[in-house]
Amino acid sequence: MKSLTKVKVGNKLSSNNESFSYIKNSDVEIYNILQKEVSREDNTLELIASENFVSYPVLEMAGGVMTNKYAEGYPGARYYGGCEHVDEAENLARDRAKKLFNCEYVNVQPHSGSQANMAVLMTFLNVGDTIMGLDLAHGGHLTHGSHVNFSGKLYNSVSYYVNKDTGRVDFNSVRSTAKEYKPKLIICGGSAYPRHIEFEHFREIADEIGAFLMADIAHPSGLVAASLHPSPMKYCDIITTTTHKTLRGPRGGMIMMGKDIENKWGIVAPKSGRTKLVSELLDSTVMPGIQGGPLMHIIAAKAIAFNEALQPDFKVYAQQVIDNAKTMSEALLLKDYKLISGGTDTHVVLIDLSNKNVTGKVAEQSLEKAGITVNKNMVPFDKRSPFVTSGVRIGSPAITTRGMKQDEMVKIIDFIDEIITNIENESVIDKVKTEVQSLCSSFPLYSELHN
Repeated sequence: MKSLTKVKVGNKLSSNNESFSYIKNSDVEIYNILQKEVSREDNTLELIASENFVSYPVLEMAGGVMTNKYAEGYPGARYYGGCEHVDEAENLARDRAKKLFNCEYVNVQPHSGSQANMAVLMTFLNVGDTIMGLDLAHGGHLTHGSHVNFSGKLYNSVSYYVNKDTGRVDFNSVRSTAKEYKPKLIICGGSAYPRHIEFEHFREIADEIGAFLMADIAHPSGLVAASLHPSPMKYCDIITTTTHKTLRGPRGGMIMMGKDIENKWGIVAPKSGRTKLVSELLDSTVMPGIQGGPLMHIIAAKAIAFNEALQPDFKVYAQQVIDNAKTMSEALLLKDYKLISGGTDTHVVLIDLSNKNVTGKVAEQSLEKAGITVNKNMVPFDKRSPFVTSGVRIGSPAITTRGMKQDEMVKIIDFIDEIITNIENESVIDKVKTEVQSLCSSFPLYSELHN
C-alpha cells in the first residue's frame, strides 16, 4: 500500500495553507494539544501492537459530515428519516467486508472490539453460562473471561493456558478443561499471542463437547484479509474483530459469520412464526441491545479502509508487517532476549525481560523517554502484578505503515537494547532519542498536518 505521505485527501485539509486552521481560530487550547499529538506521532517509533496509522482518506472521512447523522437501526429499517445516504455507506462497508473476508454476514456497527464481543456473548449465552478463553496473563483479552470485565462478571469463566516450555496454546489443557467444565462457548484468539490461531484444533474440541466456537481476530484481521494468516470462517460459528490494528482502518469493531443459519434456541418471529436467523439476533443485540445510534462517519471510514485492504498492495504491506516482526524477533534473540514462543508468526512480539533484571513498567517508561512507545505486558506464568509485569509487547504494523523495512527493524532493536541495558542512564536515553528522531524524519508521517 502507498505510504501515508503519498496518499492525499485533496486540498481541503487546510485553508490559508495552514492545517487545522478552523480549530486554531476557534479553540487555540485544543489546537495546541492537537499539534503536540501530531508532533508526537511523527517523532515517535510506535511499537504498540494494537496501534496503526490510517490513510488520509480514512482520516478525512472520520472527521466528515456524516458525524452529524443519527441512524438508529439498519439500512432500510431506520428509526430516523434522512438516512438514504448513510444507508448507502453502511451497505458498501458490509459488502466490502464480506468480499474481504469471504463471509456471508457482517455487522459493522460495533463501536469497538469489546462491544462486538459483548454482543456475541449476549446473543449466544444466558447470564451464568460457562465460557472458556485464553488466560489474560497468557495472551488473552479482558473480554475473554477476565473477572474484572463484564465477561467474567456475567458469565462463569474458565481459562486455558499456553505450554510453559513452548509458549504456545496447550491443546491437551484446552481439551481437558473443556471436558471438565463443558463451556457453552469457547473463545480462540488473544491480544498478546504471537503465533497463528489454530482454529481447526479448537473446532475439534468444541465439537467434542457441543460448544459454540468464537474467534476473536482483532489483532491478525489484516493478515487474515491478506491470506497470510489462516481464516476462521470455515471453523468458527462467529468471528469478531477490530477494524484498526493490522487492518489499518478507523478504531471500531465488527462481527462476522462465514455462513448465516437459523438459530438453535427456537427463537421465532412474533408474527410469522418463522425461525429467526442468527444474524437477526446479533443485529438486535447490537442495536437496540447494547448500542444506540451507530457512528456513521466511522462506518463510512471503515468502508474506505476495507476498499484499501482489497487492493493488491495491501498484501504487500501485510507481508512486510510479518517480515518486520520476524526481523525484530531474530535481532532480539541475537541479543539474548527471551521471546514468548521463541518468535512470532504475526505482527506481535512478546518479550520476557526477566533475564535482563528490568520490569515491563520500567522498560516502558524509559523507552517512552527515548521516543519509543511499547506497552508493559504480563508474560505467561508471570509473578509480577499487571501494573508492573515482567514483559513488554511490541508490534510492527505502525512502523511498517510509515515505510520502514528490515534494515530499520535492526536499528530499532539496537535502540531498544541500548535503553534496556542502560535503563537509568539519562545521557544514553537522550542519545537514543536523537537517533530515533533522525530515523523518524526519514519516514515522515502526516507531514501536511504540521504547521
